Amino acid sequence: MTARDPEIQKELDATLQTRRELGPDYEDELIEGFLDKVQQRMDGQLDLRTRRQLAEQQLIVARGSRPAPPSGDGSNFGERFGFATISLILAIPLSAIGAVNAGLAGLFVTWGGIVGINAVHGFRDTFKSALLDRRKGSRSDWD
Repeated sequence: MTARDPEIQKELDATLQTRRELGPDYEDELIEGFLDKVQQRMDGQLDLRTRRQLAEQQLIVARGSRPAPPSGDGSNFGERFGFATISLILAIPLSAIGAVNAGLAGLFVTWGGIVGINAVHGFRDTFKSALLDRRKGSRSDWD
């Protein structure tokens, strides 16, 4: 198994080892601790990405040019790929929590939510551009 983030992989290994040593009595606390660490890591990445985008926007403004509007031609592939990757990473502990607490039904509900969130995120640009096209078509300077 290759991990993109060695720190998260180390944390997961340590959590699993601790779970083996302590037994299932502390499972909820261990999962919550691991999810907190993943959330902190994601927050750090989000902060970094936000600062980078802000710096890029400031550079564009300083140069006096306008940024290109987002388009549906795959230019936001990195954002979509990152979102899907993070949701799949989080799917592992969420699936475990759902299966442990509610059995197979909990697992189905968990994965239904994951698929639904990814579908909405994946098609949001399509819906947005369709809505904008509809608004443009209904308005005219001659009306």
